[in-house]
Amino acid sequence: MKPILLQVTSAIDTVNRVASAVPAIPVQPVPAIPEPMTLMEIIMKGGLIMIPIGILSVIVVYIFIERYLTIRRHASMDENFMNSIREYIRDGKTDSALTLCKNTQKPIARMIEKGISRIGKPIKEIEESIEIAGKFEVYSMEKNIQILAIIAGIAPMFGFLGTIIGVIKIFYDISVTSDVSIGSVSAGLYVKMVTSAAGLVVGIVAFIAYNWLNIMLNKVVQKLEWNVMNFIDLLNEPSK
Repeated sequence: MKPILLQVTSAIDTVNRVASAVPAIPVQPVPAIPEPMTLMEIIMKGGLIMIPIGILSVIVVYIFIERYLTIRRHASMDENFMNSIREYIRDGKTDSALTLCKNTQKPIARMIEKGISRIGKPIKEIEESIEIAGKFEVYSMEKNIQILAIIAGIAPMFGFLGTIIGVIKIFYDISVTSDVSIGSVSAGLYVKMVTSAAGLVVGIVAFIAYNWLNIMLNKVVQKLEWNVMNFIDLLNEPSK
């Protein structure tokens, strides 16, 4: 038993001597994980080209909200208005019908007013006067909507321009410093891609806003045409 213990003790001493003789492997420090950037920090990385993109985004929001409220206000039509006009016309009370139109601040009221003021003239002339008034009403409602279509086209171009300028700067720095490491190239490139992303976002929002407003406007125009058709039919009714 004692020889076995001596052998075990000797083996342990040998292992300790070998372990002490082996040089210690230095522990590599774990690189710190950078904190994610906030949205504002990412936007600031885009550079000066982000200023016109930001201005375009403000214009898009303003035009959309202003036109949306305007078209929605014009889209709300009082059904009693046309019923009252019909009763006044049938009873021959054109003055009361004109007064009602002047007191109703709606596109259909201004169009019907043009038609009533020409009662007694040929139907074709009445239709033309209402059609001209309707065109002016539509022009008024679609004011500035085309600007959204323009922004939808030029905002992505501003973004791509910012990216191209950034890429040019990256290659210029490489030509000066001869540093072609993947780290330096990728670090500069991802920053310059911010402008492309921002331009595309503004362009997409402007495109959606433009088409949304046009859909609303088409619905309003259809309502106006329906009410005008009913008014013309009323004038074509045989007098009692």
